[in-house]
Amino acid sequence: MLGALLAGLLVLAALFVAGIHLAFRAPRVVERGTPADLGLDYRSLRIPTARGRRLFAWLLEADPTAPTVVVMHGWGANAELMLPLAAPFRRAGYNVLLPDARGHGQSDADTFSSLPRFAEDVEAAVRWLEVDARGVPTPVILVGHSVGAGACLLAASRNRRVAAVISIAAFGHPRWMMRRYLERLRVPPWLHPPINGYVQAVIGHRFDAIAPIETITRIEAPVLLVHGEADRTVPAADAEALAGRGDRPLLRIPGAGHESVEQVEGHAPRLLAFLDEQGLGP
Repeated sequence: MLGALLAGLLVLAALFVAGIHLAFRAPRVVERGTPADLGLDYRSLRIPTARGRRLFAWLLEADPTAPTVVVMHGWGANAELMLPLAAPFRRAGYNVLLPDARGHGQSDADTFSSLPRFAEDVEAAVRWLEVDARGVPTPVILVGHSVGAGACLLAASRNRRVAAVISIAAFGHPRWMMRRYLERLRVPPWLHPPINGYVQAVIGHRFDAIAPIETITRIEAPVLLVHGEADRTVPAADAEALAGRGDRPLLRIPGAGHESVEQVEGHAPRLLAFLDEQGLGP
């Protein structure tokens, strides 16, 4: 009887773990187009990152001596989906680097995706710019969307070489995001703590240590927060909470949802003006 009970508990535990991994697995969407579809010259790269993996990336090079904007996509997205946002920076004279995070687009796979691993990939892109791309260091600007935005904030909190950050649709805290996601899945509230604990154990980081609402306080560079007022995945209240940490400017975009990259592109002059104000114009 005891053996059967233990076997049943092990099966339940295995199902619990498998369910978590399935629920949080990032879908892989491979690019179908290229920057050439927007009339942009580019070259494809393979950038080394953590754990011996390599990132696929596009470099849109304007002038090797100009600042470079690193654009990181969000969960389940890829570099191509960020092209509408990257194009205005390139046309304004910036170099633009668009990497795919591990397990996304055409980059190497890894055991799992997470905000800290996105941040490692952002840092790998910055390191490539410093070491391999050109002989003269130039300012590096990070632009991220959703999880990519949280990753840019985490990377900037650890690297003083980052000259500025534009964070688009970032969530305030992983625990807030987990609660919203689990509520949508109708997971009972009493299961939230063990799920959060397991996820933190897997990714190897406490949520409090990587939360954008904490990392933004450790960034010396200027930060512009951008958020859609119609975002139902990450409510604008998260952006307001982030803006309140260190008195960061917040650009609210009426009618824009979480995936509304094209609507953010329509406000590109505001993003470029922010960089100009920081003395980072090309």
